[in-house]
Amino acid sequence: MKTHLPFRPEDLQQIADHGTTLENIRSQIATFKSGLPYISLQRPCTVGDGITILSDADLEHYAISFAQAASLGRVAKFVPASGAASRMFQLLLSVGNSTSGLSEKRIASAARAGDSEYQAVRHFVGNLKQFAFYDDLRSAMAKGGLAVDPLIAQKHCKDILCYLLTATGLNYAYLPKALIKFHRYADHTRTPLEEHLVEATAYAKDSTGTARVHFTVSPEHREVVHTYLEQVRPRYERSGRRLVVTFSVQKPSTDTIAVDPDNEPFRDTDGKLVFRPGGHGALLENLQDLHGDVIFVKNIDNVVPDQLKAETYRYKIALGGYLVELQNKVFYYLHKLQQERADKRVLGQAIEFAQRELHIVLPAHLQQASLAEKIAFLGDKFNRPLRVCGVVKNTGEPGGGPFWVTHREGDVSVQIVESSQVDLQSARQLDIWSSASHFNPVDLVCGVRDYLGRPFDLSRFADPQTGFIARKSKEGRELKALELPGLWNGAMAKWNTVFVEVPAITFNPVKTIFDLLRPEHQAA
Repeated sequence: MKTHLPFRPEDLQQIADHGTTLENIRSQIATFKSGLPYISLQRPCTVGDGITILSDADLEHYAISFAQAASLGRVAKFVPASGAASRMFQLLLSVGNSTSGLSEKRIASAARAGDSEYQAVRHFVGNLKQFAFYDDLRSAMAKGGLAVDPLIAQKHCKDILCYLLTATGLNYAYLPKALIKFHRYADHTRTPLEEHLVEATAYAKDSTGTARVHFTVSPEHREVVHTYLEQVRPRYERSGRRLVVTFSVQKPSTDTIAVDPDNEPFRDTDGKLVFRPGGHGALLENLQDLHGDVIFVKNIDNVVPDQLKAETYRYKIALGGYLVELQNKVFYYLHKLQQERADKRVLGQAIEFAQRELHIVLPAHLQQASLAEKIAFLGDKFNRPLRVCGVVKNTGEPGGGPFWVTHREGDVSVQIVESSQVDLQSARQLDIWSSASHFNPVDLVCGVRDYLGRPFDLSRFADPQTGFIARKSKEGRELKALELPGLWNGAMAKWNTVFVEVPAITFNPVKTIFDLLRPEHQAA
């Protein structure tokens, strides 16, 4: 084992330039050394035990409450859109790189011989006309003197992949996913960025017709995203609608230090410290900086064409109205509990509300506590950010889900849990994990102001022990990377959380290019 090497003066300058502190870096290194504990699953949340079902009457009722809040300008959308499209095109990129020295005949032969990657690419080429970006690709290839249709007919892939993925043509592998054309309409096509604008003007606008949307983007993509927005904005600001669109980037100060296998700071070939992005949990600071009120959170790639949006809107509005009504009750009890004459009757009502509607589990010792102690306990539990999370029935999608969790201190709460947080080597934990009935599609509405109208300091309600240590490589050498608590799991671990079942049709992410061939993403 290496002895710990002191940081050099140039290291301290690099740390300061990154917007962080030596104390933070040493804390991160200590985390690498000690490791991060697993979460202890108690049981999955199920309908009637942590998950609420809304009736048609509920949907109509909550729509009224939400409309009032939206009209006052309280509502905004927050869309994590920092990801590049390279993951979406990963298979195409892999094949494109591996076929550089091969003829189309050899590629076709490999596909016939059962090579699954080559078969997938030939399937992609054969269905090229079904993609919304087909016309753009055809135009780009025509400028290069190539006709795409004969290449499609012969299922020739090399030129098509080149013009689709690289700067020779559309450069799609290097654009943000927000700017990949997903859907085709009668007279235009739309990117996911545009679909989010359409959603915002449908359910997040105020009484003046103004809708507010915030996108997080990568620094290298900020200019191209902003330029594209200004080009398409007029299409979505018709009929009295107005869009206030803002952008932010993940802060360098949220990057984390990389270490080698011995937990010493990893240095590149120039001897400089290596920092890595802290994962989507770093976006908690971006969410904080909005100083918003009622904020919808939804990933950039979870969008559908207009013909499927009605159900999405219906449930978005209901989730928002449900949050507003829960918020009103929380604020009512907080005001009551602050009064000098808060009596046992009000306290009893507050406890019943906490247990029944917020799924707050009261510790056993609270039964013997004084009136003042009970009031203090509820005051602390109520005065937190609130989120209502849509969950869908589990159909095997990768990712997290809603669970009852036992914390290190012995208390119990409902949480969104990712697989990386669970000891899947434990038979009991694996059994609980595998029995989950619902899945987290990242469909949240958040209340981020307190009962006095002040923005919460969201960092106070994160659990720093719910991060993740990953093994990566750089310059051919192994390193360890630390991801911050995820935005919708550990970063919101101490929020008040409510789960509501939403229809599966509201969850249609595009993780790979082939997802766009699903019926949900095709033209009506």
